[in-house]
Amino acid sequence: MSTSPQNLDAPQNPDVPASADASETAKPDTSPALIIITGLSGSGKGTVLRSLEDMGYYAVDNLPVDLLTTFTSLILDSPSIERAAIVVDIRGERSLSKLPEVFLQIRDQVQTALVFLDCSTDTIIRRYSETRRPHPLGEYSNLEESIEAERQRLLPIQEIADVAIDTSRFNVHELRDYVHSRFGSGAEQTPLRISLTSFGFRHGVPETADLVFDVRFLPNPNYVPEFRHLTGLDPGVANYVRSFPQTVEFINRISDLLAYLIPHYIREGKSYLTVSFGCTGGHHRSVMITEEVAARLREKSFTVKTHHRDTQKPV
Repeated sequence: MSTSPQNLDAPQNPDVPASADASETAKPDTSPALIIITGLSGSGKGTVLRSLEDMGYYAVDNLPVDLLTTFTSLILDSPSIERAAIVVDIRGERSLSKLPEVFLQIRDQVQTALVFLDCSTDTIIRRYSETRRPHPLGEYSNLEESIEAERQRLLPIQEIADVAIDTSRFNVHELRDYVHSRFGSGAEQTPLRISLTSFGFRHGVPETADLVFDVRFLPNPNYVPEFRHLTGLDPGVANYVRSFPQTVEFINRISDLLAYLIPHYIREGKSYLTVSFGCTGGHHRSVMITEEVAARLREKSFTVKTHHRDTQKPV
């Protein structure tokens, strides 16, 4: 029995890969236009789908087999969908038996790969015990019987899979790395989207913030009459805030901290990072700090967007 897996967010099934060995029955020369993902519940299908989505694939979870042909036609006709990844699994049990036949039909129309995720029964049982989610085949008396029943029903699909991955000893990062190395050249990977936001505590902390820094310790330009109705985007206001040594030190320290953290967030597979700087009203100090830190990060070749939430609100 492998070591305890890292927990994973799986809204449909507990697709929480713990770690994995990968074996391929066939390896296409180029990335396919359509990837069909299937396999045992709890084997990591959600992780694979999200990884492909990060690589630019249009992602669809739990598509009924009966709609696969129609969806393939949409891919061929739509200029906005170049590549797609679809999860088809036991949740569509009534039509799942048609998948081998439908897959062979689709493969004649578009370059397609069928990816099958397998996993040891012990590992799946442990993952279900950690997530406490019911197995889709919950009509059986216990979880082990449900897993075995699903394994038998999926056997005809497993036999025709282009890529078979045993996720029993993969952790989430290893599985994601394998998907990226198997289906991408690296250029397709979506970079971490970094957003720096200024706000005023008077109007509440942004709900989407991952990191929040309070800059109310800096001298407030609001008490300087000529600055009161301006914002931190004004050069005079920015120079005033920058004139204090604690401002410069804060910008240096926060910029270095973020430059250290960002590569680790990328390694963890994070797609978005929102860093919020707050002052009292969101007009002066937080705006200036947001712009200064963004400039420092751009100097380090990070792609950063800025947003000033409260500059249009009353002082």
